[in-house]
Amino acid sequence: MPNTETVVNNQEKNRFEITHGSQLSKLEYRMKDGDLIDLVHTEVPEDLSGQGIGGNLVKTALQYARDNDLKAIPSCPFVASYVERHPEWEDVTVEP
Repeated sequence: MPNTETVVNNQEKNRFEITHGSQLSKLEYRMKDGDLIDLVHTEVPEDLSGQGIGGNLVKTALQYARDNDLKAIPSCPFVASYVERHPEWEDVTVEP
């Protein structure tokens, strides 16, 4: 079942995040050159893996990039594999 919890862009900490009770899932990023967002690290607690949380974080980050005329750099291996499986996001990504 896909996860539909709300993803928050915590710009102060440069990460997209989902809170589940006391647990935090996150996708960390770095802004570069004004129009690039480098998606560097995805982290989901082990007992929550396989529920679509990581994919939800990546999809939100890529949509954020598209909505803000940014190009996303999939530096994180999880993000790179997500983009490979979802070619509809290729227009918003650039090679790391």
